[in-house]
Amino acid sequence: MGKRKLVTGLLLAAGSVAGALFLRYRGAPRQERVDLYFADGTLISLDSASPESQDVLALGSALLGATRPSLP
Repeated sequence: MGKRKLVTGLLLAAGSVAGALFLRYRGAPRQERVDLYFADGTLISLDSASPESQDVLALGSALLGATRPSLP
C-alpha cells in the first residue's frame, strides 16, 4: 500500500505543477517585443512601448500576416 500512495502523491504533485504552469502562461497577456541578437553574442530586447521598436514590430506584423493562410 505504501508504493501506491507514493505514486499517487507524485502524480498529484506533477499534475499540480503542470496545471500551474499552464495557467501562468495561458493567463499572461502577450507582449510584443523585438529581440536583437548580435554576432558577439549580446542581446537587446525592446518592448512595444519603446519608439525604436515601432517600425520593426510593424514590419514583423506585416510579414506574419502575409505568410499566414487566411481563414474562410
